[in-house]
Amino acid sequence: MLRQLEDTLALSSAGSPAKAFWRLGWIGFWTQIGFGSLPVVLIVYALIFGTRAGNPLIGLLTFADLLLLAFTTVWSYRYTRLAQQLADPERRPSHFVVQRASWIGVAGGATGIVFSMLVMLFEVVQLLIHFLRAPQAGVPVIQTTGAGTATWVSAGDMMSLMALILGMFGELVFLTLSLWLLFRTTIITGEVGE
Repeated sequence: MLRQLEDTLALSSAGSPAKAFWRLGWIGFWTQIGFGSLPVVLIVYALIFGTRAGNPLIGLLTFADLLLLAFTTVWSYRYTRLAQQLADPERRPSHFVVQRASWIGVAGGATGIVFSMLVMLFEVVQLLIHFLRAPQAGVPVIQTTGAGTATWVSAGDMMSLMALILGMFGELVFLTLSLWLLFRTTIITGEVGE
């Protein structure tokens, strides 16, 4: 059955791994630019207009997640450069280099998704705590307690979650493309080595 899958992939690949790296690299790059710019815009908006002070760990994880998003965007572009090297017989990298590039992409995409999920988990826990403290009849935008401290939940909190979800979608697309390229480099070994 595996042999049948290999034959099907070899016939349906419509060319060399260079074409796959070229096509999927650009798809990943523009997807990351599109979905990665939205979280940046939302975070800049939140910084300008302010939201409630959150947990510093959440801020640190969010910053790390944005750095990973930038890395995976650059790595998608790296796939297109690798495609040019694969297409040129004189500059063709070794099979190991191609697989390593795919593995780094998979690791970067998976790490970005883990960071996004951690940040979303912490954000949702914070929102849940605020909602549990509120009266059960509804959630006021601003609630003051008898002690004089104010806790509040705003649209900015939902905006933060939306930014994380959009960023995670871009990372998920990149991970899927990287896994496909890794699959192509490990199953069809004869194409790169020739």
